[in-house]
Amino acid sequence: NTFTNPLLVSGADPWVVQKDSIYYFMCTMGNRIVVRGAMRMTSLQYAYQKTIWSPSLPADSAHGSDIWAPEMHYIQGKWYVYFAADNGNDASHRMYVIENDSQDPMAGAWTFKGQLKSQTDQWAIDGTVLDYNNKQYFIWSGWKADNNSGIQQLYIAEMTDPWTLSGERVMISEPDYPWEKNGLVNEGPEILKNAQGKVFLIYSASGCWTDNYCLGMLSLKDNGDPLNPQDWTKSPEPLMSTDAGSQAFSPGHCGFFKSPDGKEDWIIYHANKLPGQGCGSDRSPRIQQFTWNADGTPYCGSPLKIDSPIVKPSGWR
Repeated sequence: NTFTNPLLVSGADPWVVQKDSIYYFMCTMGNRIVVRGAMRMTSLQYAYQKTIWSPSLPADSAHGSDIWAPEMHYIQGKWYVYFAADNGNDASHRMYVIENDSQDPMAGAWTFKGQLKSQTDQWAIDGTVLDYNNKQYFIWSGWKADNNSGIQQLYIAEMTDPWTLSGERVMISEPDYPWEKNGLVNEGPEILKNAQGKVFLIYSASGCWTDNYCLGMLSLKDNGDPLNPQDWTKSPEPLMSTDAGSQAFSPGHCGFFKSPDGKEDWIIYHANKLPGQGCGSDRSPRIQQFTWNADGTPYCGSPLKIDSPIVKPSGWR
């Protein structure tokens, strides 16, 4: 009835999406996009895995290298994967899209749809999708300009279809609080909604190369406009941060999923076992249940200790 963290030895930028009782897991592989399919997240290490896409171009082509943080979304009856890639030079990082019309994302053919870009075509990574009031929005981490100022902000733009943005990007967050400024980074945005439909944006703050990397939260005003920065409110304290006693250093880049019976909410995130391990392959995926505060906001608590028994999600026991 129990499992232990981490789920895998390595797996930075973890992402999970559920469909038809299957959990599909992805993480940064660097040179390709791999999907694992599992009925139990706690058995991820034994899950069937398949490379669904890799660049068929030289490494120095626009999207031939540094493939980061893929996310798979089921939109309008098709599967889409959003990922960042570059030509071997980080400053050329942009967001790209592939599509599959098979109901099983591990089958069928994946088609490259091209770059997903706003009118200001600037550095972009860590894209995700917000479905809100019958509209879809794309949210990502970017720079103000290609000549990196050393600051990463969060941007949003409306989508006209799953591979096209309309209008100009709007900045909705940048490092404000001291816990965000150990590297001046806001990245890894992920959407979380409570039972009442209130929208939260959970993101990673500070540099992943520091032990100060952590999770922060923005809340969208009820019936607010996602394109209006004033309708987003930033929480003054992190949602989750380093816990040395749990061997969870630099927890960040999360995702969310339900237990198989739909009764529990769970978070997946990566963290290092030791201090100073930075942004490399030492980052491993961990999961734990989270709850909701009386005001409807999520409560994740501290990272759970690795190699210690954790009760499995309900419906798997």
